[in-house]
Amino acid sequence: MYRILKTEGRAKRAELTTVHGTVQTPVFMNVGTVAAIKGAVATSDLEEIGTQIELSNTYHLHVRPGDELIKSVGGLHKFMSWERPILTDSGGFQVFSLAKLRKITEEGVAFHSHIDGRKIFMGPEESMQIQSNLGSTIAMAFDECPSSRADRQYVQSSVDRTTRWLVRCQEKMRELNGAEGTINPSQLLFGINQGAVFDDIRIEHAKRISELELDGYAVGGLAVGETHEEMYHILEETVPYLPQDKPTYLMGVGTPANILEAVERGVDFFDCVYPSRNGRHGHLYTNLGKINLFNQKYEKDMRPIEEGCNCPACRRYSRAYIRHLLKAKEMLGMRLCVLHNLYFYNTMMTEIRDALDQGRFAAYKNEKLERMGQKQ
Repeated sequence: MYRILKTEGRAKRAELTTVHGTVQTPVFMNVGTVAAIKGAVATSDLEEIGTQIELSNTYHLHVRPGDELIKSVGGLHKFMSWERPILTDSGGFQVFSLAKLRKITEEGVAFHSHIDGRKIFMGPEESMQIQSNLGSTIAMAFDECPSSRADRQYVQSSVDRTTRWLVRCQEKMRELNGAEGTINPSQLLFGINQGAVFDDIRIEHAKRISELELDGYAVGGLAVGETHEEMYHILEETVPYLPQDKPTYLMGVGTPANILEAVERGVDFFDCVYPSRNGRHGHLYTNLGKINLFNQKYEKDMRPIEEGCNCPACRRYSRAYIRHLLKAKEMLGMRLCVLHNLYFYNTMMTEIRDALDQGRFAAYKNEKLERMGQKQ
């Protein structure tokens, strides 16, 4: 059940109650593609840094270790020792981004695994079956993610097919949730709005999928080549046509500034690899902007990454030490940086929720953006 607690303009402060716990929104989902956060981060670490919900990838878990194996041991929650909510994306984006050879038909997509080259077919029913085997809290519908620069005719035909696929996803999900032996018979289904940068296609698609009364709605196909301004414009035009009494999820976004701008436009679920990926390369988020620990000026800097930060890295270690670990290619350096960045994102989301609770989100957003624009 999704319940809006407060609003400020279009910004929503809400909570989503699931069989695996209640998620306070706006929320950032920490990305554990193959059932683990890259950078040697354990699920116990995720609990410590305030992670509410974790995201894993249907395609990657299907090809390795296999969703049937995960089902046989009791599902993804048990497999990775994580009791809180999990969202699994449908695998569609990976099929289109990783597969060099693929063939799209009305039934689905035939392609070769990027791991071992074996032939795989995935369509709406297959994606729903895999996600049911994983037993995630939230399953994403199978869709095509056309390039933001694709021509209008291609985008329109792709979106029409994605709508037909969504209906099939919904029908298959109902069947699986009612089947004997299903790990999570309360699995939720989120649909995905597509349409590249065409306002009218996006709006019409939002209207069509809203009629299906799904558990939540995502805006996909952004942060894939268009400008930030184009992304914000699409959100402004599209989000009002998605059900306001359901969660709104902006897929694969983004920077702290992207998140703040999208919350203002009515989005309350986010995911992105930025904090973990940047952390593994020594790029760290602070309230005064990003820093690069590989810079020589941090060689003897005995301060924490950020003064006042309560993450596992800042509570104990210095910039100089973590920089040394990174230079020496010690995995601990990478781990500490990823933990700091994820803690920063999770803490920022708590701050956003608090600001919405207090009716001062607009002021908080402006202060945060101004501070993060500063250089260290």
